[in-house]
Amino acid sequence: MTAEHVNYQDNPAVTDEALNTLFAAAWPEHSARNFRSVLAQSSGYVCAYAGDTLVGFVNVAWDGGIHAFLLDTTVHPTMQRQGVGHQLVRRACDLARKRGCKWLHVDYAPEHRGFYLSCGFRETQAALIDLQKQQNQRTSGSS
Repeated sequence: MTAEHVNYQDNPAVTDEALNTLFAAAWPEHSARNFRSVLAQSSGYVCAYAGDTLVGFVNVAWDGGIHAFLLDTTVHPTMQRQGVGHQLVRRACDLARKRGCKWLHVDYAPEHRGFYLSCGFRETQAALIDLQKQQNQRTSGSS
């Protein structure tokens, strides 16, 4: 299957099974999870399908104001480097813009820097706390 046969849909009815299958293929450490609560809180999301198979996904979270956030940008390994990710991000930008957002943020691992810069993002300074790790350190330090 090639990217020219991919159909993109905004906010389709997507199952946990389809999302978990995609994520398991793309992210080796993925553990199956329930996406219903995530999607219920989402501003919108975009799915990419090759036939009936989910091959791409991106979630657009937002703060209820002018800031939106890309989460879980995922493309099936057999479809990577064919423009599917770029199309997902372009459509996610459109979704955020339609919500009245002025800014679209994304956090990424260093190996994904080139991809996001090629999508039009520019680097900014940001900070992050791993809340679970922080809690574990506090708990183990208090014994």
